[in-house]
Order: sequence, then C-alpha cells, then structure tokens
Amino acid sequence: MSEYLRELFKRKDLMIYLVTSGLKAQYRNTFLGYLWWILDPLLMGAVYYFLRVVVLGMEGEYVGAFLITGLVAWHWINSSLKGAASSISGRSRIITQVYLPKAIFPFAVNITQLINFSFGLVVVAIFLAAYQIVPGSRALWLPVIMAVQFIFLAGLSLVVAYLCMFIRDIDNVLTHVMRIWFWGTPVIWEAGRLDEQYHFIFDINPAAILLISYRNVLMYNAEPELGKLALIGGLSVILTLYMIRFYHLNEHKIIKAL
Repeated sequence: MSEYLRELFKRKDLMIYLVTSGLKAQYRNTFLGYLWWILDPLLMGAVYYFLRVVVLGMEGEYVGAFLITGLVAWHWINSSLKGAASSISGRSRIITQVYLPKAIFPFAVNITQLINFSFGLVVVAIFLAAYQIVPGSRALWLPVIMAVQFIFLAGLSLVVAYLCMFIRDIDNVLTHVMRIWFWGTPVIWEAGRLDEQYHFIFDINPAAILLISYRNVLMYNAEPELGKLALIGGLSVILTLYMIRFYHLNEHKIIKAL
C-alpha cells in the first residue's frame, strides 16, 4: 500500500489538473461564470426558504442562516458522492492509455467539492452577518469538522467509484438514496422537531452529526459533537486506508471492466 500511496503523491500534478479542470467545467460557457459559486448556494437557500417559511409556515430562529449552513454542508456531501460515481468510468480514455492510480479520480472530485464548500462558506458568512450572528471561539473547530467530513467523503467516494465500475445501476440508484438521506438529515428542519423516540436517527447518521456540528460552532457558539466526530473520523480513516489498499490489489479489474 505504501507503494501505491507514493504513486498517488507522484501524480500530484495530475491531481491539480483534475481539480482545476473540474472547477472550470462546472460553469463553463455560462454568462455569469464563476459568480455562480456564490449565486448557486444563494438561490438554493432561497428555494428552501420559500418552501419552509412561505409554503409550510415553519418559522424558526435565524431560519435563513440555519438553512444556508445546512444546505452548503449537504451540497458537499451530495456533489462528492454523485461526482465519484462517474469519476473513473468517465475517464476511460485516459485510463486505458496510460497507467494511473485509479483512486486519484474520486479523490480529485472530493477536493473539488471542498473548494466549492469554501466558496459556500462565504455565503454562510453573509447570512450570519445579516442575522447579526458573531461566531465565538468555538468557530475554531470549523477546520476540524471540515477535515472529518473530507476524510468521511473520501472513503465513501472510493467505495462508490469502484462499485459503479461493475454495477452501473448504482449511479441511478444513488440519486434516490441521496434524496432519502437528505430528508432523513436535519438540512432544512431542526432536529428537535422529531419525537424523542426517533432521535436515534441522528446517532447513526454521520451527515446529521456534521450539520449539527457546523451550526453549533458557527451559529450558537457551542461545542461540536466531538465524541461522534471522533468516531466518524476514526472509522473514515480506517475505511479510506482499506480502500486504498483494495484499489492497489484490484485495479486490474477496473481495466477489464472498462
């Protein structure tokens, strides 16, 4: 596995190219161009604000900031996993022509979405300012939460990318899985709205733990879910290292599948 990791590091120039090309491709040939990095989360927040407040009449404290924080964090999860599904199969031309460590492609997708999330944080900051919310010292936990989410998504992305090479239907099923996961996560609604007997959902839902942690440190100056974050991070590191070793041993099967 150490040899495979060295090979990944040697291909850092390719990683940079994949990330930059992925960022450019998102809004290529659009009139507003990279302004969409800011407009996209703003419009997404507006849609769900209308659904929640106007249509459903569900008011709440700092509802705009609450919504945009959850939506920006969820967008990173959704985009990373959906992008990972085609990250290897969509590069079949280059993969069949030259040897490349295949794990580099789902990793590149996740890094690309991390950068998009960083732009989303600008929108979150705008909403916090609009509600006169000043993050306290607990905001220093933000990079830790982001690191946990990154390694969590890295491990899942490696799994999804590999499976989609052999079971192409997973790409279609993933859309519906993500939709169910979205509504099972407090993205646009508060965790307290569920009956206490259903609170176990948050204990087994990594996305819920991440979103609650973001809101705690950015909006409420409270501690993140440290114990649960540590568990997610530890299991994610194990999964990621296992998948890297798995790729090292099974990459020849990907070539055959292409």
